[in-house]
Amino acid sequence: MTALDQTYDIYNIKMSQPKRYTITAALPYTNGPIHIGHLAGVYIPADIYARYKRLTGNDVAFICGSDEHGVPITIKAKKEGVTPQDIVDKYHAIIKQSFEDFGITFDNYSRTSAKIHHETASEFFKTLNDKGEFIEEVSEQLYDAEANQFLADRFIIGTCPKCGNEESYGDQCENCGTSHNATDLINPKSAITGNVPSLKETKHWFLPLDKHENFLKKWILEDHKKDWKSNVYGQCKSWIDDGLRPRAVTRDLDWGIPVPAPGGEGKVLYVWFDAPIGYISATKEWAEREGKDWKPYWKDENTKLLHFIGKDNIVFHCIIFPAMLKAEGSYILPDNVPANEFLNLEGNKLSTSKNWAVWLPDYLKDFPDKQDVLRYALTANAPETKDNDFTWKDFQARNNNELVAIFGNFINRVVVLTNKYYEGIVPESSNFSEIDNETLKKIKAYPEVISSSLERYRFREAGQELMNLARLGNKYLADEEPWKVIKQDEARTKTIMFVALQIASALATLSEPFLPFSSSKLKTILGFENLTTVPNWLDISSKNVLLPSGHEIGKAELLFSKIEDQEIQAQLEKLEASKRANEAANKVIEPQKETISFDDFTKLDIRVGTIIEAEKMPKAKKLLVLKVDTGIDIRTIVSGIAESFKTEEIIGKQVTVLINLAPRKLRGVESEGMILMTESEDGKLVFVNPDAATSLATVANGLTIS
Repeated sequence: MTALDQTYDIYNIKMSQPKRYTITAALPYTNGPIHIGHLAGVYIPADIYARYKRLTGNDVAFICGSDEHGVPITIKAKKEGVTPQDIVDKYHAIIKQSFEDFGITFDNYSRTSAKIHHETASEFFKTLNDKGEFIEEVSEQLYDAEANQFLADRFIIGTCPKCGNEESYGDQCENCGTSHNATDLINPKSAITGNVPSLKETKHWFLPLDKHENFLKKWILEDHKKDWKSNVYGQCKSWIDDGLRPRAVTRDLDWGIPVPAPGGEGKVLYVWFDAPIGYISATKEWAEREGKDWKPYWKDENTKLLHFIGKDNIVFHCIIFPAMLKAEGSYILPDNVPANEFLNLEGNKLSTSKNWAVWLPDYLKDFPDKQDVLRYALTANAPETKDNDFTWKDFQARNNNELVAIFGNFINRVVVLTNKYYEGIVPESSNFSEIDNETLKKIKAYPEVISSSLERYRFREAGQELMNLARLGNKYLADEEPWKVIKQDEARTKTIMFVALQIASALATLSEPFLPFSSSKLKTILGFENLTTVPNWLDISSKNVLLPSGHEIGKAELLFSKIEDQEIQAQLEKLEASKRANEAANKVIEPQKETISFDDFTKLDIRVGTIIEAEKMPKAKKLLVLKVDTGIDIRTIVSGIAESFKTEEIIGKQVTVLINLAPRKLRGVESEGMILMTESEDGKLVFVNPDAATSLATVANGLTIS
């Protein structure tokens, strides 16, 4: 037995031992549709993994559902003038249908408004409460007096204490991914009224994470140091190193699961206590429907629990939820949490609030037969180790240069030639040449190569290995040239086509996790439904024959079609139009201020100055620190124009300056004036024309009236 044969035998033994997997994908908020950032970060890698595990003979429960109790839902409801229930009903239906149309194979897609979830979450809370795992505390929370309510999480916006992002939410900064409490924010403001909130006492239940710190240190920092992704491990380590503190598990809200304890009136379970329990309740719902027992999927140590999430959910899935499970005592803990980074769009951060996104329902409408193209493009560019950028041009190139030119081209050539030479019948092979044997040997290696990448959650790598198999097919045909050989050696041509058809068959099977619609179509073209034994993942690694001689395949059909430039341009124009519409919708027209007298106006000293230095204010998104030569002196002016101008492009620029404005400290820097700005017709920030400023300055100083 050769070393290669031994490798195959070990691989076959390993892969033939079925295991139970509970695979969860982050519950999406039902305040809007799914977009490509969600797909790349969570749902495509989770679906690839679930499909792969099923193909290799494992028992899989792939679980997800709508998160319907988050504060963003109540904000959306207020904005649209409807009830939160109206919002969740609308978007739950949209999200669920989009997932189905896109081919995400959840075993159950539930919702946290379901009765079984309310019961499961309430019971979980009561169990921990009865065991004394919570502490009850009266603490000061941010309160909006005008709105007459406490401000939970997304009802508060302020400056992140870690990175200085001025638009951080009360529970998390989307810029740096740090989780925090609302009271940690610098300069917090109510998202409801814009007012500065006050502190008011209220009672809540807290999960004392500090009590579980030693357990979490060992479980994460020792047991999972080598097998968890560096971004996951690093964020957890940072949290633990900072010292864990009690975390509130209840909120003062009227939308959510009521707190099932005395004194819980007017309070609900915090969404990050409630939501992950949704995985458990969704599994219960699925098991009841399928006549299964749900407990082994959550309470059997032989089950492997995996959470697929984005990096903004790491702390909740790796620290808070495991602490909850540990405190309850009867549940298994996650084996791995393969979190991805963020996906950007055309160089800018994806933003649902600014409508800067490619929404899945829109994509499916514009490209109804190209689900696999988006799956492939997002997998090939997945933000596995760092934030990545999706561009429509790259999407087009992935389709035209890889799916069409490599994968589709190989399949089309094989099927066309088989029908042309043998009327669609797989020919008899004769003696295999050295290149035939080498090619068949390489085919056998691909299941293990792809499996190795998937087992390490390297989906980009696995997808490219699949494409390498198609490249192998193209190279084999190009080297062996059956269209030439058939004129001299028919027997050799039959062997060449036999080998090429085995590559096509392997592609049909191995592509199923990545390109499920194309895999299904290819299986139909190759006549898999008429095979006595349909090739599986293990067959590829152990057999030379996947499509037997004498088997009849179908006619050629294009697996993939080219995407033209005008289709891409239409998407770019749609994005730009969406951006303009959002800016117009959110543009605030300030009302006229109080009327002033001419004497008030003459007090303004407005002059033309020249910017001689410019630098960004540290930890500030919008501020530049400028040195301006006003003609009478050089002074420091802090200006909120950093998002509109680069420092290097404004040095030497003449600007209009109000120089007798009282000095004011901004972030510790004293600003000694104001640069006058306005907006152009297209909404861009521009400097007030210095030529016009000369006459203004003259009027302001009372010398002449023009």
